[in-house]
Amino acid sequence: MAKKGKNYLESIKLYDKHNLYDAKEALELVQKTGKAKFDETVELSVRLGVDPRQADQQVRGTVVLPHGTGKTIRVLVLAKGPKVEEALNAGADYAGGEEYVEKIQKENWFEFDVVIATPDMMGVVGKIGRVLGPKGLMPNPKSGTVTFEVEKAVQDTKAGKIEYRVDKQAIINVPIGKVSFGTEKLQDNFQAVTQAIIKAKPASAKGRYLKSVTVASTMGPGIKINGQKLIEN
Repeated sequence: MAKKGKNYLESIKLYDKHNLYDAKEALELVQKTGKAKFDETVELSVRLGVDPRQADQQVRGTVVLPHGTGKTIRVLVLAKGPKVEEALNAGADYAGGEEYVEKIQKENWFEFDVVIATPDMMGVVGKIGRVLGPKGLMPNPKSGTVTFEVEKAVQDTKAGKIEYRVDKQAIINVPIGKVSFGTEKLQDNFQAVTQAIIKAKPASAKGRYLKSVTVASTMGPGIKINGQKLIEN
């Protein structure tokens, strides 16, 4: 078994791992247990009462965090003609056509965090689907990254739009900010994500929907939240 670090061992003394906390209290504890020398990311993990193998129980969507993620998002837009200039004017870090597809293919270039593509570019983008897909970078209409509304897509992404998607274990993991944000901003971001997930509940999902809700800083322990209260509120 891996040996736990001194900071981690000190952190677990600050909370009761068996207790289900209110969201505000849990986020306050996350800041106290985030003892690393860098500004740790706060992660939200939600285990859902769905069967991801069923097509009608996929839980997926996007939400713009009110206070962003605390990370500078590098955006690549794959487009043609005037849409390239539109993307750059909107704040995209890179914008162009096949030259960027070739750069990714030949140079293994990945100096970006999000790829947005116009629908007329998807035939070309398909050439690099095998390398973008495993990295979670493949543009998709459901996440708003395949669109002709380039300006809005870039601005939303830069403002802190994140995608949430249930995995094979029925778990959603997303960042909701940095420890330095403070309780109020973290709570605003937390509420935006959890309410979006609750609204996205599939009609075919039976029983308890939010099976577990946990928040943790990058190097800190997971702190459990009372998911039932989130639904009641």
